[in-house]
Amino acid sequence: MPARYEMRTNDFYCRDSRFAGKTLGVVLHLHDQIELGLVLEGRTRITVDSQIAEAGANDLFIVFPNQLHRLETLERERYILFIVNPDMIPEFSRTFITTLPAESIVKGAGNDPELVSLMHRISDTYRSDEPFKDAIIRGYLLAFFGKLLCRLDLKDIRSRDIHALGLILNYCSSHYDEDLTLSLLEHELHISKYYISHLFGEKLHMGFNEYINSLRISAACRLLLQGSLSVTEVSQKVGFNTLRTFNRAFLRHVGTTPSQYRGNRT
Repeated sequence: MPARYEMRTNDFYCRDSRFAGKTLGVVLHLHDQIELGLVLEGRTRITVDSQIAEAGANDLFIVFPNQLHRLETLERERYILFIVNPDMIPEFSRTFITTLPAESIVKGAGNDPELVSLMHRISDTYRSDEPFKDAIIRGYLLAFFGKLLCRLDLKDIRSRDIHALGLILNYCSSHYDEDLTLSLLEHELHISKYYISHLFGEKLHMGFNEYINSLRISAACRLLLQGSLSVTEVSQKVGFNTLRTFNRAFLRHVGTTPSQYRGNRT
């Protein structure tokens, strides 16, 4: 089954089974955000890149940006799920760009009362009408990841050939607003441009340019909702050379023009 690139426009998303009837199951996909979940009851099989593991009660799973992953519900779960834009916690951005967890499952994380308390606080704040809830959530996330990352066995992805795709995608996520080409990636990453092109077709079932445009449009959506920049300024900021190219790419990916997108959400 082809991997699906999931374009997310919100910096933070929380799903808590106390308030949602969905299970954790989701098809093979990737995105440029951190995804993690605490399984309180039930069982979930998680595939991350080529690694397959099972999360049971009180286990936490974590997926770093641009890792291919799939979740399969084995026994209906009670859970808390977070999807986090790394830009919310820039203090840890280098960790998310240059490393990957050796294991996707943190066994027994639900037995740590402080981690569980922070997840419940984040979930409750996410659903609240707090006037400064975004800042409060960011503060809780800093504390949460400060504790969680200490429990992970992190490996330097630059030295691991099997994670070449992760290295490529992380580089693209950090430089999508620049004039990216396969030749430039070959020079910067010391990976053959023909191999890079092969990885995009074989693993992601999309072309290099299509993927870069997906990243740019995702960033453009966030900037459009902020409302401080004009459409032309947004186009330039995310890396498009012309407004016409930006409008065409935006319409293809989102189904509406940038101006209509902004107007529908303000």
